[in-house]
Amino acid sequence: MMFRQLYDAASSTYTYLLADPTTREAVLIDPVFEQHARDASLLRELGLTLLASVDTHCHADHVTGAWLMHAALGSRIGLSPAYGAANVDLPLAHGDLIRFGSHALRVATTPGHTDGCLTYVLDDGVMAFTGDALLIRAAGRTDFQHGDPARLYQSIQQQIFTLRDTCQVWPAHDYEGRTCSSVGEEKAFNPRIGGGAKVEDFVGYMRNMALPHPKQIDIALPANMRSGCPEDGQYPHKITWGPVTRSYAGVPEIDPTWVATHRDALTLIDVRSPDELHGELSSLFDARNIPLDALRDRLGEIADDRPIVTVCQTGKRSAMAAQILTKAGRSRVANAAGGMVRWRALGLPS
Repeated sequence: MMFRQLYDAASSTYTYLLADPTTREAVLIDPVFEQHARDASLLRELGLTLLASVDTHCHADHVTGAWLMHAALGSRIGLSPAYGAANVDLPLAHGDLIRFGSHALRVATTPGHTDGCLTYVLDDGVMAFTGDALLIRAAGRTDFQHGDPARLYQSIQQQIFTLRDTCQVWPAHDYEGRTCSSVGEEKAFNPRIGGGAKVEDFVGYMRNMALPHPKQIDIALPANMRSGCPEDGQYPHKITWGPVTRSYAGVPEIDPTWVATHRDALTLIDVRSPDELHGELSSLFDARNIPLDALRDRLGEIADDRPIVTVCQTGKRSAMAAQILTKAGRSRVANAAGGMVRWRALGLPS
């Protein structure tokens, strides 16, 4: 199975990508709105078809990216129907299976942090995605969103701690940089519910945590009740000047074939050294040559009246050039993917 653990630093949220390497079918767990471009780029680069984005619960600390994935890729939106959230087309109940290729996630209801929390158990119990129900050496707070510490105690004991001890625990958050645990570890060492803790111990602990109100709750909860759909129902930040995509590395890229047919409307910047322009790859007759080493000092020479496309030999130096221009405030910038090597391979005019 293909597996990636992704991280949002602002909310300390883990997003999980699972995919079948044969069918290329994928599922995304707990996507974050602001990380949509990153996650969509990874799916594209790995050649995966996203079947569904599923949330472990209605989050209070970030907005889900499920609707954005649906709008961009046509994937389904999965959540517990307990919340009554809009745009959910995959309501998930206890025992449901979310299949992707030869793999499946089994849905287990684990309320207590909120009244609609779900845990997703992979295949025969090798991995469990526990959301905020069970965290690494902790458990989700129970003081809002219909939280109930006694109910959470029962959920963890009956649905998670009954899994095999070697089952890996992958939580929705960790604020200390920890990435993974196991059922056996948490049963033994979790200071809130491990080590044979009784329900009275857990309830007493949870009711005396005195945590501050979540900073983003007033923004996150209303948005998540729409599955992350913006209030105007429009896909945000869509680039309109050309078919620009952002790589998983964060580089804005554009197909050279499109560049070749729209050259008159673009400013082309070739960042190779002058000597390279006369080699076997040749050069683009209407491109301006500003070597990468000199680009930062010569930004003032580049007008901002047209979109800027950077190019080099293989697209690596021009990728850096695109990032330099973007950081300098140029909003319409993209790297010609593959550089002059791909340009020549496609038989485009130079």
